[in-house]
Amino acid sequence: MNEQIRTLAPTALWNHFADLNAVPRPSKKEQKVIAFIKAFGKGLNLETFVDNAGNVIIRKPATRGMENRQAVVLQSHLDMVHQKNSGTTFDFDTQGIEMYVDGDWVRAKGTTLGADNGIGVASIMSLLSATDIPHPAIEALFTIDEETGMTGAFALKGGLLTGKILLNLDTEADDELTIGCAGGIDITATESYTQAAPVGNVAFTISVTGLTGGHSGGEIHLGRGNANKLMNRILLNLDKEYGIGIASINGGSLRNAIPRESVAVIVTNDKNATKVKDAVQSLAAILKEEHKTTDPKLTITTDGAEMPKLAMDTAFQQQLLRAIYACPNGIYRMSPEISGLVQSSNNLARVLVADGTCSIQCLTRSSVDSEKTDLAAAISSTFELMSAKVDFAGGYPGWEPRPDAPIVQLMANLYKEMFHEPAKVNAVHAGLECGILGINYPDMQMISFGPNINGPHSPDECVQISSVQKFWSFLLETLKRIPVRG
Repeated sequence: MNEQIRTLAPTALWNHFADLNAVPRPSKKEQKVIAFIKAFGKGLNLETFVDNAGNVIIRKPATRGMENRQAVVLQSHLDMVHQKNSGTTFDFDTQGIEMYVDGDWVRAKGTTLGADNGIGVASIMSLLSATDIPHPAIEALFTIDEETGMTGAFALKGGLLTGKILLNLDTEADDELTIGCAGGIDITATESYTQAAPVGNVAFTISVTGLTGGHSGGEIHLGRGNANKLMNRILLNLDKEYGIGIASINGGSLRNAIPRESVAVIVTNDKNATKVKDAVQSLAAILKEEHKTTDPKLTITTDGAEMPKLAMDTAFQQQLLRAIYACPNGIYRMSPEISGLVQSSNNLARVLVADGTCSIQCLTRSSVDSEKTDLAAAISSTFELMSAKVDFAGGYPGWEPRPDAPIVQLMANLYKEMFHEPAKVNAVHAGLECGILGINYPDMQMISFGPNINGPHSPDECVQISSVQKFWSFLLETLKRIPVRG
């Protein structure tokens, strides 16, 4: 299946991408891909080393005639988001991604593709291995754990890099030049609860599946359904009408992915069993109508389940359902300065209720640090009202735009010259490592760009073949135009 990918142009880039995607590379489990990239650099006889965090740095001298140009840092992250469809059997820890060509797109079979940020990594590998591409001195920076904390970028020490220009290859639209991004913070609310024998003798499994999902930053403005919110709406309505008992809830997966699925096990008595099933289907019809444009494959089902031995304490259940209902989700505020830019948002990413413990996980983003703190405080207060313990972790800063930076001007002018239309020079609501890297490298000029990647962080992820070709030509021409050292 992957052999078809290797015939695409540019062949070096797609072959490196296929090689990379054969290596398991989940966030926080990057040992295999670190070893792979390290061996790649050493195999080219290039200076290669791994820092204490696991970031890999490979240096390649300038080609003949380019020795007097400014050195460039090319940066991408090694890890990828691991998501799969509920009906897909796949082990991300041991298997390589199964890819196929679909017209002008490359997709994966039932899983995320890893084009985010594998195309960037493969592009850098292509430049490092090339013998016929002119370029200034290159420092290739392959960071780890971008998707679940950006710990690699945080741990990169100052002074390791000498380049004054950083090209981040992690943007997902080929007509955009990204010069700023939002910061973020992880919020986790946890609480224990008492359990008792369920009041009732009929158990059901309620499943919310088929939502579109996607990137919780870059696609939060599209209004897609959140499985945790939809499930909670169903459960609260059932509890008000029939006094159900909840045995478990398992919704969402990763903080940076809009939740696509949620499953709950509930208990009711036999006289209400039919009414509960009918009520779920009535709500399902309403929710499907509300989300028919954004989530046309939304499916809500009710199936019989084995009777659980224990269910949640009724008083706590009522508090929990209302707290989740009140928790902000989606856009919190649009930027008043930059048209169309989401300034602050929250993704209610994970709801896990089982065996006397509940955990609610959110990722809050904002391009304004003070507003990020304020929104995080509002979410914290919501869950503190049910006496939950709330922890903040993984906070990272935003990246302040510098539209007058020489590299921004150079690439904006070059884009118009090559493609006969202006590029969209913008900031994004997604998190990028540039803001973090800028802490220890405040004088480094930074810009992010890349090919068209649709559906990142979901099994619908795909990358456009013609767009990769466009991006590649733009990258090569940019390297030719890097100015001489001042």
